[in-house]
Amino acid sequence: MSDARLTTSSFLVLGIIDKLGEASAYDVKVEAARTVAPFWSVPHAQVYAQCDRLLAAGLLAQVRQESGRNRRVLTLTESGRSALRGWLDDPEFVPVEARERGILKLWFGGSPDVLVPEQLDAHARTLRTYEELAASVGDLLSPGQREALEFGLRYERMMADFWEWVGRREERTRDR
Repeated sequence: MSDARLTTSSFLVLGIIDKLGEASAYDVKVEAARTVAPFWSVPHAQVYAQCDRLLAAGLLAQVRQESGRNRRVLTLTESGRSALRGWLDDPEFVPVEARERGILKLWFGGSPDVLVPEQLDAHARTLRTYEELAASVGDLLSPGQREALEFGLRYERMMADFWEWVGRREERTRDR
């Protein structure tokens, strides 16, 4: 194995392939969009690049499927499984990088009168989606998956509360 620097996206790819047992880069992309996208997005091109890097580093092995489109199917090697296990067992704290466009607009002077209604609506829609997901498949999720979904639920509630506060704060400021 080479000394490739592994990123969170690297571990995302390893984790998805581990969960699926084997997968093409396309399968990883689809599964990431279906499962972890609400709390960890990864550009599609990066999935393919990560698969190539992990293959070159000896963390993945590939087999070409003879039938169909001759696609390559990837599996974790023992080194890949060990790297993933080490990452999962590492309790290191990495601060969250919030990338909320509405908050950036507030920072630069965006009008709460313009921003608040759309932000509230968007977070309410996302919260409803998560609530529907919890109701429909919540019992089928692993404990870690259920906890990640709970994070999404709590985050969306917090963001709705924040934008409601921004709307009320603007009203207080105007009354002065």
